[in-house]
Formats: sequence, C-alpha cells, structure tokens
Amino acid sequence: MSDKIVWLFIFLILYWGYCIFWGARCGFRAPTASDYFVAGRKLPVWLFVMGVTTAAFGGWSFIGHPGLVFRDGFSYGFAAIGAIAIPLSGVVLLKRQWALSKRFGYMTPGELLADYYGSEALRLIVLAVALLFAIPFTGLLLGGSGFLIGVVTDGYVSRDVAMWGLALVLVVYVTAGGIAGIANVAVLQGILMAMGMIVLGLIALDHVGGFEILNRKLADLAATRIGGWGTTRGLGGGDYNGLFALSGVAQWTAGLGKEAPVGGLWTGVMCLSFLFALLGVMAAPTFSIWAFSSATPRPFAAQQVWASAAAVGAIVLIFSSIQGAGALFLGANEAVTDAGLAVAQVLPDLSDGKQAALVPYYINSVTEALPWLAALLAVCGLVAMQATGAVHLAASGTMLSRDVFRRFLKPGASHRGQKLFARIAILVVAGLALSLATYDRDALIQLGALALPVAFQLWPTLLGATWFPWITRQGALYGLGAGVLAVILTESIGQTLTGGTLPWGRWPWTIHSAGWGMFFNLLVCVVASAMSQERTGRAHRQKFHDFLQDHAAPRSERRGVRTFAWILVVVWLFFGAGPGGVIGNYLFGAPDAGYDAWDFAMPSLWAWRILWWGAGVILIWFLAYGLEMSTAPKKSFASLSEDIHGGAGRPSPTPSGFGTARRLGSLSR
Repeated sequence: MSDKIVWLFIFLILYWGYCIFWGARCGFRAPTASDYFVAGRKLPVWLFVMGVTTAAFGGWSFIGHPGLVFRDGFSYGFAAIGAIAIPLSGVVLLKRQWALSKRFGYMTPGELLADYYGSEALRLIVLAVALLFAIPFTGLLLGGSGFLIGVVTDGYVSRDVAMWGLALVLVVYVTAGGIAGIANVAVLQGILMAMGMIVLGLIALDHVGGFEILNRKLADLAATRIGGWGTTRGLGGGDYNGLFALSGVAQWTAGLGKEAPVGGLWTGVMCLSFLFALLGVMAAPTFSIWAFSSATPRPFAAQQVWASAAAVGAIVLIFSSIQGAGALFLGANEAVTDAGLAVAQVLPDLSDGKQAALVPYYINSVTEALPWLAALLAVCGLVAMQATGAVHLAASGTMLSRDVFRRFLKPGASHRGQKLFARIAILVVAGLALSLATYDRDALIQLGALALPVAFQLWPTLLGATWFPWITRQGALYGLGAGVLAVILTESIGQTLTGGTLPWGRWPWTIHSAGWGMFFNLLVCVVASAMSQERTGRAHRQKFHDFLQDHAAPRSERRGVRTFAWILVVVWLFFGAGPGGVIGNYLFGAPDAGYDAWDFAMPSLWAWRILWWGAGVILIWFLAYGLEMSTAPKKSFASLSEDIHGGAGRPSPTPSGFGTARRLGSLSR
C-alpha cells in the first residue's frame, strides 16, 4: 500500500468521524419534526452561508468545470458566471418564500404552493422535482466520488466499492442529524472545497511554469486551428479558434446528435439559455427548505454577495479556469502535444470525452513529491460532491415525510413518526441513486441532465406565489407541464423515449433545454392565466401578496430605482452571459493577434468574463443590500402557526382568505 493511500485512509477516517459526530449531536438536539426538517427555523447565519454555498457549487465547480474548460476552452468558461446567476435567483425568490414560510408555518415548498394555489397536484409535482435532483443527481455525484477515489488509489479501491462505502457514511450523518447536521458538516466541506480548488489551480500553474508562460502558450494555441470544434469561420467576429471565441450569436442547427454547430456549441444564445439552467439551482425545492430554516433573511445577502458571487466566482473564474487551460499544455490533449506546444507530459491524454478525469489526474501529479497533499486534495474533491448530494437527500426525505406521509397517509403523525418516515425515505432514495449509478449509467446521465432545466421550470410558479398574483392555478400547472415536456424533448432522453424519431437533436438552434422549456412554460402560463381569472381565487392569492408587500417588499422610495435595477439585470444578462458576449471575443485583442496584442496579457474572452463577473458582484450587492431584497424585514410579524416546537398543535384561527384545505395550526406538529 502506497503512502498516498495510507494518507487517504487517515484523512477519510478523520472526515468520517467529523460527519458522524455532528450527525449524532444534531440528531439528539432535534426532538421535534421542525428541529429535524428546518433546524427549528433557527439556523445560525454562518451555518446558512456555508451550507448553501457549498451545496450550490460543490457538485459541478470542483470536478466538472475544469474538465469542460479543457474540452471547450474559454467559450465555456463563461459558466463561472453561474456564481452570479445562482445568487441572482436567490435574491428574487428566497426572502419572500421565507416570509410566507415564517408566517404560515410551511416546512416545504410543496406545502406553500399547494396552499397558495389550492392545488394538491402542485405539491406532488414539486416533490417529483425534488426527487429528480435526489435520485439521478445524487447518483451522478456518488458515482463521481467513487471514480475519484478509484483514480487516486490507482485502482486499489474500485469505483463501485468506493461509491457504496462513501455513500454509507453520507447516509448515516444525513439521516441522523437532519438539516442542522448537514449545515455543521458543510462548514468543513466548504473550507476544504475552496482550499482544494485554489491549490489545484496553483499546481496546474506550477506545472506549466507560471501565469505568463500559460498565457503565451495560449496565444500560440489561439493562432492554430487545434481544438475539438475547429474555428468559428466568421460567426464570432472572425475566423477564430473555437477554444477562444463564442461561435456567433446563434446557429440554426438541428441540435447535437443531428448537426454539429460550426466552431463550437457555445454561441451567445446557448450561453444565456445554459445560464437559465443555473437559475434553477435556487428554484429547486432543496434551497427553499434551506431558506425556511433560517431565523431571518439576514444571512441571505451575505451568502449571495460575498460567499457566492465574490468568493466562489473568483475561485472558479480564475483557479478552475487555470486548471482547464493549463491541462492543454500538460499532455492532456495529444494534438497540442504533437504540435510542440506542450511544456510537460504531466497528464495522460484526456481528449475524446475523457475530461471528467482531469482533476483526479491533477491530484495524482503531486503524489511522488507530496503524497499527503494528494490524499488531502482527493478528500477535498470528495467532500465537494458529497455536500451537494447530502442536501438533496435530506430535502427528499423532508418532502416525502411532510407532503406524502403526513399529508395523505397519516395526517396526525407525531414528531417521531415524521422523522422516522423521513429517515426511511432517505435510505430508499439513496439506494435508488446508488443502484442507478452501479447498474445503468446511461439512464443516470440522461435523468441527471434534466434536474437543473426542470427545476428552472418552477420559476413562473414561484414567481406567482411571491410576486405576481395574476398567475392562476391553471396557469402555473399547465405552464409547468408544458415547460417540463419541452425540456424532455430537447434533451437526449427525448430521443430515447421516442425511439430517435424526433427531427431535432439535443439543444436545437444552440438553445439549451432550459430555454426551450421556459419559452413554452411562459407562453402557456400567461395564456392559461388570462383565460382562468376569477374573483375568489384572485382575492385569496392577493392576501398573501398584501402580507408580502407589508413585510418583504423591496426598498422603494422611488419606483424608478427598482426599474433601473431590473434594466441593469437585463444589460448584465445580455453582455455578461448572453449574445453580447461575442464582443468579448476580440475587444481586448483578437485571439490570433498574439500575446503582445492582448490588452490584459490573457485571452480577450477570459478578460471579458472577469470584467462582467466584477460587474455582477456589484449588481448582486445592489439588489441584495441596496434594494433590501435579501435583508431582514424592518417590520416584525408573528407566525400564525401556534408553535413549531409544540406537541399536538391545536388548529389556530385562520384569518379570512388565508389557507385553503389546511389548518395552519396543524403545521406546528
């Protein structure tokens, strides 16, 4: 057994001990269902900040992002702007959901939406979205963690053995401690994740020879046609290497699998519609439950501005990009090596779809000199993926217990019964995820690809409950159904389900499935809402919005300020992450102009993304703090639920217009 493997087991044992300690401790401190599901609505500020940030970014930023930068270049690197898009979604949705949850005692978004719209179907649809994250998405993350350990141990521990072993500890602390246990573990996970991403970026930079040498090599590469997508052929403002330029505003292709786009997949429209999928992160039921767990919205702004937009954005945009770009010159791309542009043979060839192994091989590259560091970095990658999987498992258990067991099977369920059912549900969901990851990886990948774009389809429904009372139950339901169907038909699974008979492939017209889904979602939602307006339903919904206007409205001394803020959002989306990004192909020096012609001594598109990332941080700050969209309400209010810590919970008097089938006091159980 090598020194690296010995160190790996030592670090894993220490990490597992930490997880089990907090799971057990928080489990003993959670006597009620509220304590277990939403931390008694008293989750501390710093735990919320670390927990939400780690869960939102851990799954894709550590392992996935560097590999895709290596494969698709800086045209994909825009995805780091997700560090702005994800908190933007939170700014719009979370505070107002929190206010409704606090007022009426909701513990799941299914409870909130079912009560607001008077629709049990919406309760079940939201649950289905949560399970779509929890089963295939968690399966992908667990499979990735097993693959990581398999590569780092040089096959000493197989992928499946590692995956099942790691999942066991994950399930133990998630089922034991509930959301409070997950939040406490996330503190360590967040620190390790950030440290690992930074150190791996520095390792890549050291292998290449420094930042200047990296960019000089990039300039040499940009002058060639080497790259998986070829050149943009004038679509991006010039005939540029597709690794360094967006391939136009849009391309009217039939979609992947039917017709390959010229110069690369990443057009301006594709970037914007892919960003829509990332907006689905905070719309997912998991993060609504996190919001419900906080005592006040005070930590929302800190998480959105400083932890997510500023800190994670900087790390992903700089250090993860360095990993991906540096790999081009370290042997990971044979074409680059054969052209004499590589500086060292540090990595194996990872072209032709093998980019997922990039980070594990970076970790292995320091094994000989620093075996303990290689082991520690492996644990950093492991915890990044487990952090995301943990929250989705917990959310699925909470929603199955509250929205199925307590709502339909046993309405009078005790605290103990609700927690027991949730724990059993988590075990079942984790078992399904592991089974998919072990026995049907193709189905796992196809289902996992649906998670974010389908979650984004919840936006109109959530906006109706938090901002727009004119959206009716029919509009929300029919729009959501149309959006989900459009997502399925524009993803790979659509071809599978139809036997390959669809005339288009994946992402036709270089528009991501999230964009196609939202187009049909909004179209149907608006039309159906216009056709189903009726006085009683509108009056019921309006009472929720009257409450929100009194306690969670944006700061609005002047209406023009709010209008200006949303104009800024549109401008940022257009230039920072959308069609306007094609200007960044050449604004700071054309890709093929040479290193000395690059204004910032780096590729123009990279500099463009850094510029708009900085603008995005300011934008999120303005919305979260300036307009007070993520700060604590200045006007306090009491919960209409009798006592979320109480026992039987007698029904409380419900003001006229609030609540439909549910007695709000019964939520205290």
